[in-house]
Amino acid sequence: MKNDMTAGDGSVSVLDEHESKALLRGFGVPVVPERVARDEKGAVLAAEKTGFPVTLKGLGKAFSHKTESGLVRLNLNSAGDVRRAAASVKEKGGADLDILVQPHVSGKREFMAGVSRDSQFGHVIMFGLGGVFAEALSDVSLRVAPLTKNDISEMMDEISAADLLGPWRGEKAVSRDQMARVLSGLSDLCRARPDLFEADINPLIADSEGDIVAVDALVTFREKDGEEEPSPPVDPRHIGALFYPRSIAFIGASSELGKWGNTLLTYTLGGGFKGDVYPVNPKGGTICGQKAYPSVLDIPAKVDLAVVTIPADKVLALLPDLKKKGITNMLLISSGFSEIGPEGREMEKRFVAEARRQGVVMLGPNTMGICNPHIDLYCAGSPVMPPAGSTAMVAQSGNMGVQLLGFAENQGIGIRAFSGSGNEAMITIEDYLDGFEIDEMTRVVMLYVESVKNGARFFESARRVGKKKPVILLKGGRTSEGNRAAASHTGALASDIRVFNAACRQAGVIQADYSMDLLDLTAAFSSLPLPKGNRVGIMTLGGGWGVVTADLCVENGIDIPDLPEEIIGRLDRILPPYWSRANPIDIVGERDPSIPLAVMEELMKWDGCDAVINLGIVGRKTLTRRLFEFVRKTDPDHSEEFLSSAYRMMTDFEKDYMAHIAHLMKTHQKPVYGVSIIKEEKDRTVYSVDGCRHKGVFFPTPERAVKAFGKMWEYQRFLSKNA
Repeated sequence: MKNDMTAGDGSVSVLDEHESKALLRGFGVPVVPERVARDEKGAVLAAEKTGFPVTLKGLGKAFSHKTESGLVRLNLNSAGDVRRAAASVKEKGGADLDILVQPHVSGKREFMAGVSRDSQFGHVIMFGLGGVFAEALSDVSLRVAPLTKNDISEMMDEISAADLLGPWRGEKAVSRDQMARVLSGLSDLCRARPDLFEADINPLIADSEGDIVAVDALVTFREKDGEEEPSPPVDPRHIGALFYPRSIAFIGASSELGKWGNTLLTYTLGGGFKGDVYPVNPKGGTICGQKAYPSVLDIPAKVDLAVVTIPADKVLALLPDLKKKGITNMLLISSGFSEIGPEGREMEKRFVAEARRQGVVMLGPNTMGICNPHIDLYCAGSPVMPPAGSTAMVAQSGNMGVQLLGFAENQGIGIRAFSGSGNEAMITIEDYLDGFEIDEMTRVVMLYVESVKNGARFFESARRVGKKKPVILLKGGRTSEGNRAAASHTGALASDIRVFNAACRQAGVIQADYSMDLLDLTAAFSSLPLPKGNRVGIMTLGGGWGVVTADLCVENGIDIPDLPEEIIGRLDRILPPYWSRANPIDIVGERDPSIPLAVMEELMKWDGCDAVINLGIVGRKTLTRRLFEFVRKTDPDHSEEFLSSAYRMMTDFEKDYMAHIAHLMKTHQKPVYGVSIIKEEKDRTVYSVDGCRHKGVFFPTPERAVKAFGKMWEYQRFLSKNA
């Protein structure tokens, strides 16, 4: 019988091993045949019917890890062995313990599969290396249920021990069809039983013929109880409207420098916003050169957006005035809500409920602000003004967000829109994804995320958006794994961050490791065409850089194909006789500006490569400038006109080179990743080319260029598999 109990989050039902296997068998999982006995005599009869050798186990709800409890006896070859083993198990487990008898199954390869119900993402399915070392080795792959055929295939290929699925030490390859049925069966079980809490199959033993069988299993059900309902979705069209106000009321406007009511008003006016701006302050007067109004009701015109900086305890009373004025969008900068604890959390809940009742959509609270460079709207807590572009950015940390905006401005990365999402009391990260999905001007979505309000919705939104445009994400708090009490290996191994990473990978989200990775990947995805394959042609000004880049490519799964004789023959007419005649192509420091242009064109035309990495071509103008500074000091015989003219030639070459690359990318639809020989503070990562969607992208190191290529190829594979 099932063991029913009550826990803080609902009723719990635990199936014993025999019941668990019976359930799993009904979902296509191959399980070992077995018999249940009450005592030593029954165990002997069961063993004789089964046939020796047998394995004997204690059967009870309270023993989830039977091996560690001494309740498992393996490879018993006689009735006497079974009688003694049964007596020992009964002694250790208690008189009420039943005995499970099954044929002894042996194999060199042990795997595991299971399900764990994550509080955010729902059912998560795991596959990996099994046996007694499962948790110690922790070699697993995770996916959010339900699984597709692609998910199942990727799970089997992802584990480090994937070679064990192939022929191994004289044994045949494991049947991938049988393993796929196990994983698809678990997926079907999740769909059929929403109350499934955990299912653990360990080990799944593969025999010498490659057939698999589950010899142990544990299944637990738990009803959900007391969980908060997730926030209802916000209309995606309303998200877009927030970023396109024609008039803004600053409620809490101030003349005092350093106050939010002054800072945001100053940045909005100073940034060149062309719409109408109305400061609101009970004292009236003039603020930042604008007439101030005692109340929003006194403003003599329509207002599209209210930017609110008044104290938290005064915000609720503001809502009736907003409704009377017809203001449906609010940017709530004020802090003092859920981020300060239970009291603030309750105040935030009351405010959100009333805002919904009044028809007001609120961004925040505790937000750093928003910006939309396309209408010169810079209403954020830092004086950064990135150029208009196609990258939509949301950051759950306002400070991190404006720092990323500053990096984007410095690196020439164009921004579609930015939001510091704050506490996400009403508009969540999932709402932003839905809004950017339908925005035609958004080509790339960049996210800094510390947590999600609704994991299941985040997964679905990200997967849907990711099929249309790349979603690039940096996760904060990756090392703070959630603590969970789990009886199974599956539960112990499905940590919070692992589940989040698996959900992102499954949804096609491109994950950055560091903040600068986020900017690098955004620069590449927003400026370059996607590669159609992983073959790269490398052109370098010097041999060492080519060697290092080749190593990096191999380590990142990027192929470096040999040059065909036809290409070698054409390059022989361009390069000196002592060139490498290999990929990477070393142009041996040649200063003729036509050489890199010609070599680049040959690589782009070559059907054998899908992308080009060029190293050291850009940045020579900086070296030239420094050289000429020394020449001026040491050799006055050189005329200033000559030195200035030579420097202009080098500058013009780099500009022409970038334009040449951009047009080649347009023609051949292959990305070109540049690495500058040297960068100065004023140099950017992204260089626009007039009349061309594609842009020149130049990183400071080969590592960053190769990583960008690898992530773009990873995303291209996701698109191909989900077409």
